[in-house]
Parts: sequence; C-alpha cells; structure tokens
Amino acid sequence: MSLQFTDEEFQGAWGELDEPQLEGGWELFTETMGVKIYRLYDKETGLYEYKVFGVLTTCTAELCADVYMDLKYRKDWDNYAKELYEKDFNGQTAIYWEVKYPFPLSNRDYVYMRERRDLDVDGRKIWVILARSSPDTPCAEKSGVLRVKDYKQSVALESDGAGGTKVFMNYFDNPGGMIPTWLVNWAAKSGVPGFLTDMQKACSNYSNYCQKK
Repeated sequence: MSLQFTDEEFQGAWGELDEPQLEGGWELFTETMGVKIYRLYDKETGLYEYKVFGVLTTCTAELCADVYMDLKYRKDWDNYAKELYEKDFNGQTAIYWEVKYPFPLSNRDYVYMRERRDLDVDGRKIWVILARSSPDTPCAEKSGVLRVKDYKQSVALESDGAGGTKVFMNYFDNPGGMIPTWLVNWAAKSGVPGFLTDMQKACSNYSNYCQKK
C-alpha cells in the first residue's frame, strides 16, 4: 500500500509546535481562551486557510490523540456530526463524514483519508494526525447533501509539561454552494474554540465512555 502522507508532511505539522510558519500573508484572526487563530486568504477560492495554536490544559496529548481518532465516540460528543464512519470503498479505506449545517443550508459531507503517527523526536513524544479529502474514493453523493471535495487538516499534539497538551491545527475546506461570509467567519471564530472546549470535555469523559462500551 502506498503511503498516503509523506514524512515531510508529518514533520511540517509538528515543526509548527516549535516555530509557527506565519510568513507569506498569515494574519492573526482572533484570540480567545488562550487559543490564537491565524488565517491566510486563498485567492483561488476566496476562502481562508486557518492555523490554530493553543493549549488544552486538562488532558494529555496521547488522550487527545485517542479521542480525536475515535469516530464512534465523536458522534457521541460532536453535535454537528450526523454520520461518521470508516469504510472500505472497493478496496480503498476512507472515512465518510456528514456535517449538519443550520437551516436553510444543505448539510455537507466529506470522504477523506487520514493517518496517525506517534513520533519520538529526540526524546519528545509528539502525536500527529493528517487528513485530506479523497475525491477518487468511489462513494456516491447523496441527494440534498453537498460533497466537500477540497479538505485538509493536520493536528500536532505534545505535552505542555504540566499535564496538558500543546496543540497545533491547520485546516482548509471549501464547503461549496452559497454560504454567507458571516457564517464562515462565525464558524471560524466561535466554532474552533468551541470545538476545543468540547474536545476537552470529551477527553475527560472518555474513560467512562470506554467502560460503558
């Protein structure tokens, strides 16, 4: 099986924990709850790519990685995830994810690949998860749901030395259709910190969830 992601892509993600790469037009978009969000304008689409830097104070990096990877659990704590599962599509493993959008907008769905690596970098333990859309995966589109064909996300996690987790996240998606700019901005400004808050709660409840299974 060919590698979905390169060593350089993994290195590029965890490298931002040490030295954020913000040259070339990145601007500070918002700062809230100890989380800084930067954005870069994409001329081709008129949308923004985002980078997120922050600390999750109440959970370890390994626990964050485990929670982030657990798709069934995410359906339990993420109210926006309507469907989320990994499946073999004619010999190609991919993840299907349908996201609820507010009325009157159509829901969006994603078909994507992802890979997790638990790295040892000169004695430092770093967890990196990369994901990107897989438009060639033979997964039929649903009526009334818009397929997001251009999506990428990378997450790097490392202990902050005090029982919490340093987080770097880079993401871009092109949701297609006519989405008002205010909604896109709202999703970035409140959705990302909200997601991180929900993620911390999900981490603290994970052992109970695993015991119930």
